[in-house]
Amino acid sequence: MQEKTPHSKRFLLASDFDQTLSFNDSGIVLSELLGASNFEEKIAGLSKTHFVQQGAELSYLLLHDPEYRRVRREHLFEVGKRVRLKQNISQLMKLVQDLEGCQYSFYVISAAPEEVIQSALHGIVPADHIIGTCFRYAEDTGEIQSILRVPAGYGKVVALEELRAGLGIPHDHIAYVGDGSSDVHVMLHLNRCGGLTIAVSENKYITEIARRTVLADDALGVAIPILEEMMHWPASRIRSAFEAHGHVLHEWDKIRTDTVKFRSALAAPQVAV
Repeated sequence: MQEKTPHSKRFLLASDFDQTLSFNDSGIVLSELLGASNFEEKIAGLSKTHFVQQGAELSYLLLHDPEYRRVRREHLFEVGKRVRLKQNISQLMKLVQDLEGCQYSFYVISAAPEEVIQSALHGIVPADHIIGTCFRYAEDTGEIQSILRVPAGYGKVVALEELRAGLGIPHDHIAYVGDGSSDVHVMLHLNRCGGLTIAVSENKYITEIARRTVLADDALGVAIPILEEMMHWPASRIRSAFEAHGHVLHEWDKIRTDTVKFRSALAAPQVAV
């Protein structure tokens, strides 16, 4: 009989999808597929009014906007095939899952439609490890009737907590990776509970909250803060781990920049002559 991994050795790595595991927003790809116009302006308008949770704007358009009401499940699967993914997502999963004596579970929690994520990550992440926006479809027409779940804003906190409770993993064994304002609530929650939060963009709303920021076109980059902060590995061991999996860590720059401007209160005012 196989022994269960002790809780002290079990970890959860959760990640957003759009512009975290991918380079482009699934809403933009869907708009291009439909030939729909002014997507970014519509999203900006919804964000400005705070009418819906940050990240749930696409779901709102799919329910209420005439240009997006024609979307069916097959459109969303097609979008997933067109989304450009970051490199080495599967290698990231393999690296953390191969850590001796530890068990890492990898899940995606995103406001993107579940069908888009499942299609994009087919063969990489199991469908039951993907928590995305879930719709109810009309049986006769295939039209989207309602939203069953949308993990956006505080909804991501709820999704993460349900997942954590089900897996029996403590908060300080959770790492969450995100890129934008929809990830603020879940990052603040994890910071308070002792988890590791990782930003993968220069979005000021996230970088000021996340404990670590990793800027890389390769998904493997987020393994660095995980190995440093959660496994407490030194740099030499991290480099060796990457090399053992066939990846040479070519550049690794740690930069913190303080941009400061002063205006002297003692400077004499200039007098026109």
